[in-house]
Parts: sequence; structure tokens; C-alpha cells
Amino acid sequence: MARHAGEGHVAWIGLRPERLADLVSVAAADLTESGLVGDHARKGKRALTLIQAEHLPVIAALAGIGEVPPEVLRRNVLVSSMNLTALRNHPVRIGEAVIEFTAPCAPCSRMETALGAGGYNAMRGHGGWCARVLKPGRVAVGDSVARAGPQDVAS
Repeated sequence: MARHAGEGHVAWIGLRPERLADLVSVAAADLTESGLVGDHARKGKRALTLIQAEHLPVIAALAGIGEVPPEVLRRNVLVSSMNLTALRNHPVRIGEAVIEFTAPCAPCSRMETALGAGGYNAMRGHGGWCARVLKPGRVAVGDSVARAGPQDVAS
């Protein structure tokens, strides 16, 4: 269970400047214990939210729409080429930072507006993960995402 086909990578980063605001796409951001700098997240188990890129076409199909841009789903980081669920219960290196998944990120009722009728249910099981920050650092589009080793977690 510790083996993966390869590393994933950060495909997109979005910041929510304030609650209910539209997401702003950025090329990179500093990740602190309180979340991405410029995002309204708070310290703790929901400091960062991530979603797997491969789930976007599934969500679109289940919602009966053509495609779903990542900013519509209101997660901070889109990760490609890595099964995020397989990283649960392990520290995860993302760029220069290390995080730990805390819980599945459930869809909110706003998905009914964003994706249309049935949008909430289309996202169930595909909403991504909430995470806490174990080690702050810079995260950029193109950075690798992988299970962290002991050297990644040491201070």
C-alpha cells in the first residue's frame, strides 16, 4: 500500500479572498498553518482543501454538464496523477510543505447553484480532502505531490 505508480503534481491553485467570494487562480502561494496566504481558511483541520483532477470529469458526467472548471468546486488545490485517498493516514509532501488529510471534504449546498440541480449529489464521494499543515512551505503549480518521507517531516 506504500507504493504508487509515481508522484502526482499540483495542477491548479485557487484562493478564496473572503467567504463566498469567487476563487482567484494563482501560480503559487505560501502555505502556513492557517492555510494558503491570501485565502480565508483558518488554522486547523480545514486549513487546506484538495481535490483530485481525475474526479472532475466524473462530477461533470454525474451533474449532466460538459465540464467542471476547478474554481467552481471551491477547493484550494487540484492534484493530478495521484490517488489522494491512497495518501490518507500518511503525511503528504506538496511542494515545500507537508500536510495531513483530516477528513473528506463534503460538498456544500452551493453546488446546486454552481453545477445545477443534482450538483450536490454529483460531488458526493468526489469532493476531495481537508488537510492540516504539518510543515509550512511554498506550493506552486507543477510541484510534486507524494507520500512524505521522514526527512520531509523532520524540523
